[in-house]
Amino acid sequence: MKGLSLSEGDLQQIESLGISVEEIEQQLANYRKGFNKANLSDAATIENGGICSYTDAEISHYLDSYQMRVANKRLIKFVPASGAASRMFKDLFAFSSTYFGVAGNFSKEYPEVQTFLENIRTFAFFDDLRKQMENASLDLVDYMQRGDYSTIINFLLKDQYLGYGSKPKALLKFHRYGSIQRTPLEEHIVEGAAYAKSSDGKVRLHFTVSPEHRSMFRKKVHEVKRYYEEALGVQIEIRFSEQKHYTDTLAVNEYNEPIRDEKGRLVFRPGGHGALLENLQECNADIIFIKNIDNVVPDWGKHTTIVYKKVLAGVLLELQEKIFAYIQQLKSHQVDDKTLDEIEQFAINRLHITLPDLNNYPSRAERLIRLLNRPIRVCGMVRNQGEPGGGPFYVVNEHGDRSLQIVETAQINRKTPEQESILKQSTHFNPVDLVCGTKDYRGRKFNLRKFRDPETGFISKKSKGATVVKSQELPGLWNGAMAHWITLFVEVPLATFNPVKTVNDLLRKEHLEN
Repeated sequence: MKGLSLSEGDLQQIESLGISVEEIEQQLANYRKGFNKANLSDAATIENGGICSYTDAEISHYLDSYQMRVANKRLIKFVPASGAASRMFKDLFAFSSTYFGVAGNFSKEYPEVQTFLENIRTFAFFDDLRKQMENASLDLVDYMQRGDYSTIINFLLKDQYLGYGSKPKALLKFHRYGSIQRTPLEEHIVEGAAYAKSSDGKVRLHFTVSPEHRSMFRKKVHEVKRYYEEALGVQIEIRFSEQKHYTDTLAVNEYNEPIRDEKGRLVFRPGGHGALLENLQECNADIIFIKNIDNVVPDWGKHTTIVYKKVLAGVLLELQEKIFAYIQQLKSHQVDDKTLDEIEQFAINRLHITLPDLNNYPSRAERLIRLLNRPIRVCGMVRNQGEPGGGPFYVVNEHGDRSLQIVETAQINRKTPEQESILKQSTHFNPVDLVCGTKDYRGRKFNLRKFRDPETGFISKKSKGATVVKSQELPGLWNGAMAHWITLFVEVPLATFNPVKTVNDLLRKEHLEN
């Protein structure tokens, strides 16, 4: 292998992960050449037709369309939930390691911590925290009055106590309903019952989890499943999956040489959320709803989310119905030029598809079949409020084909004035609100790997002591991993986007007891 000497132990390690030597070679090539930046041609907006915005009448139509077409469909709610909650408590961690009972100006030095402490009784986990301290014969109120804040925060975060610093975000108590508190996992169950119930009466949810958290998830589901089945009048089927080891990528140093651990073994890193394409592939469903674990609200705030999830699904089901009918017509070999013109105009105007040169295809019909016979996604887009993350754009590939894509800021060459200008014209961002169709017109699952763009990965750098460690992420799940899907963007209200990135986000009115 050029540039890399692999021992027998290396080969066994690679084989045990399910990774081929060819894949390692490709990863090293990616480190050497880097990944190309996206070539933006325009921001997708309502004004240029890149984002659909619906009237009340159209919303009502798609709600009816969903109800009419969802019969006999198998639905799944797919929730990436592998992250630990440590980032939620970044400010509290920093405080507990630096505060020793003295601060010149507490509110100025620790503003986020002060907000947390002033509102500590408001959090849904407050009673659990107080009980943890009582079990150690400590009084939380007394410690608050004494200003011993580090002890209180340690009881919240440390593993030997409440352990919120390392638990998965899905299992933290977010919302309070009188004497009852709910976790994000439970909120997703309730939400799923409102729009993702299959015709057999089952609500199916698929959570991607970390291996170290799987037992905690199973325990929580065992505790609450029967309660929610009885309360909601549904059957609940919950499955868990972990990121596949064969999606891990090789870590290298600044010279693109593989890094080894203290035992001399090659170091691999998880491939990012793009690796979850493999987990999505395993979901057997006609319609798959995708939403992040922390984007949940209490019941009194769910109505708008439920309405627009059904709207997005209604749009997708109508599109599928038309696309499948067109493909069957094209397959019949009995399509006249007028019908071919009609289908081409549908592909161009409704699906934003660029028709490639006909010389690369045996016929107009075959070109259309290949363009239409792909996975479909309808993506909710929210008006830009300065949130970080990807957004909707028109992107031109190396062949000159223009398509709608969700593009992360890191994928954009901001040193180029033209590209920076297009970025600034963006009006919406991606809240991760997708409804997907991953089966073809015959009801067979697509091989989703065939529809990703491997050239849209990421390379990140971190310093570990004096050593620079580079790791490689696969094309993002809703970015390059779905680059060759049929894509439609739909404007959804800001009320559908209420993520919890820091613990103090739980103090926003959208998350508080009504």
